[in-house]
Amino acid sequence: MELGSDVPRRLTINPTALAASLTLLMLVALFFVFQGNQEEPPPPATPHVDTDREWTVAFTDPGGSDADTFRGGPDAALADAIDAAQYSVDVAIYHLDLWSIRDALIRAHRRGLRVRLVVESDYRSEAEITELEQAGIEIIGDMREHLMHHKFVVLDGMQVWTGSMNFTLRGAYINNNNLLAVQSSALAQVYTQEFEEMFLEDRFGALSLPDPARAPVDLDDGEWLVLFSPDTAVAPELVELINAAESSIEFLAFSFTSDEIAGAMLARSDAGVRVRGVIEADQAAAVGAQYDALRLGGANVRLDGNPGTMHHKVILVDGELVICGSYNFTRSAEERNDENVLIAFDVDLAHEFLIEFEKIYAEAMP
Repeated sequence: MELGSDVPRRLTINPTALAASLTLLMLVALFFVFQGNQEEPPPPATPHVDTDREWTVAFTDPGGSDADTFRGGPDAALADAIDAAQYSVDVAIYHLDLWSIRDALIRAHRRGLRVRLVVESDYRSEAEITELEQAGIEIIGDMREHLMHHKFVVLDGMQVWTGSMNFTLRGAYINNNNLLAVQSSALAQVYTQEFEEMFLEDRFGALSLPDPARAPVDLDDGEWLVLFSPDTAVAPELVELINAAESSIEFLAFSFTSDEIAGAMLARSDAGVRVRGVIEADQAAAVGAQYDALRLGGANVRLDGNPGTMHHKVILVDGELVICGSYNFTRSAEERNDENVLIAFDVDLAHEFLIEFEKIYAEAMP
């Protein structure tokens, strides 16, 4: 027997090889830890327009559970719709500071979509706008004294989001607002023309081109028409619709200084039409405000009860016609600011807005 044949041999270890192996193991472990901590990409989203109809409307809920967490409001549906877009996102917004919308726009840009923004220059330096620009998104401001007051988004040239809601924390969770989504390439084309007039041609306010006469767009069982000011004289169009009221007029107004529109409402009130409305309390005593004139004229008008802001700009006629958008009932909206007004002859949509009206009316101060 050879010496040592039944004795275990001593294992010899190369220190350099051991160090290299340990380093490799640490790198592999760090890789998996790092991967596990990465934020998962958002799940595939679906556009928030009901399959049974071509529109959907959402209302903010000040004081509700969403307002406590600043999550799950109308902005969440818009962010999901942006995540579902495949080609393009055009945004014309007066004020944006919501992270949900900022992040959705950055994700769209990183997916290779064309993302463009027009903003009001007074809010051009907001941190969220700066972050969008730093991400490579092209943004222009109106650079005018008067306001670029739009609040609309066009997705893939097929879907429009508009209403009274600015894309802000207050707009989505503290103030009363509406956000309406419409699936219509015809309406999207009209909004895109307005967007590109600003984005490509630098036309704002008084430089806006007159809008051509347009036929209403058929959607579901209703007809929809969009007007832009100051491109079009909006107030006379609204007065004509108010003059046709046969049974009721309801309105929600952040700012109401238009003699023309108030006069038309009072004329219908004198003719026996029920006129009810709610005006933002902080605006009721503003210069030119129509609150006192409407009340003295017989309209049942109240001051809102929201400690925040009642920011709607809505007129409902006979429970079947909806007028909404960014347009306050003021001379500035009519003659100077860039605004959009959506007119919908749609009983179902009017029903949704009437529910919102009755809620705010019940909470308002008689």
